[in-house]
Amino acid sequence: MLKRLSQLFARGASQESLAGEARASSVSSAVIDTPFDPVRPDKKSLIGLHREAAGLSLNALKVRAAQSGQYLSSFRGRGMEFDEVRPYQAGDDVRTLDWRVMARTGKPHTKLFREERERAVLLWVDSRRSMFFATRGAFKSVVAARAAVLLGWAAVAQGDRIGGLIFSEQQHEELRPQGSKHAVLHLIQRMVKQEQLAWEQAKAATQHNSDVASDAAVQSLLRLRRVARPGSLVVLLSDFRDVEERSELHLAQLARHNDVVMFFIYDELESTLPPAGLYRVGDGEQAVTLDTTAAAARDAYHQRFIERRDALQALCRRHGICFIPCSTTQSMTQRLREGLGMRGVV
Repeated sequence: MLKRLSQLFARGASQESLAGEARASSVSSAVIDTPFDPVRPDKKSLIGLHREAAGLSLNALKVRAAQSGQYLSSFRGRGMEFDEVRPYQAGDDVRTLDWRVMARTGKPHTKLFREERERAVLLWVDSRRSMFFATRGAFKSVVAARAAVLLGWAAVAQGDRIGGLIFSEQQHEELRPQGSKHAVLHLIQRMVKQEQLAWEQAKAATQHNSDVASDAAVQSLLRLRRVARPGSLVVLLSDFRDVEERSELHLAQLARHNDVVMFFIYDELESTLPPAGLYRVGDGEQAVTLDTTAAAARDAYHQRFIERRDALQALCRRHGICFIPCSTTQSMTQRLREGLGMRGVV
């Protein structure tokens, strides 16, 4: 039973039957900031989030940050960008020598850097099949989209650039960091388009393939590493299903040179089974009868979720990543306000 239910979660909700249930339940069970579609991200409500993002400050988030061998209590700060090359002078750090210029001229030259005026905030947004699911509140994909846009508005308000990567099993879309509100509007446009494509692909797929989902996550993290310049803020928005050991290498490398925040998005049914009884659960294509009469089965199910959450939390602790769990029923605006300004595990 647990295996079949897990497969249903991984398939995602690909039909309007489950979507209708989510719409109905979201009115009573979710803490809603402003009215929005809990099943599909829409441009109007996402654009309107700029009002709710007004009080958010990304500089307040406390995560581990190493610089010059020290531990700081806030973000690593803005990165350094190349400025110019000049002839070597006594006392210059040999690590900044420009070997290409030296090979061409036969004389040592030093690279000079200056602090970036804008910091890059990179969003890793998961649009794989398992994100199209919720029994309460909003779909995980909608939660991720709203969080991304709230962070985007907050970033540009404080003069930073916003970019990142949106991915599904079939597509990866890279957004180069840009400043101003137009960057957020572009992010919204691309997320809505990507979500529409991923939704259509999810409906067309006959079954969930965990290997394909895992490969998509690994490849997108690899691409994110190539985009992220030292000193960036990297925010991961996902349910982290089918994200396994291969991904840890990329996460470790990202955290080594950047501040990384992991938003673990989950639905309550993925965490805890409902009270004892028989429940019919389906996605419009497949259905399972959920028997929760056995207390041992309910306990085992919950323990399985705890182990998955704890494994992600342990990974974050190993690499100095800020871990913020968020259920589909929580107000994303409030969750961000709680997470911003708190250190480590929230």
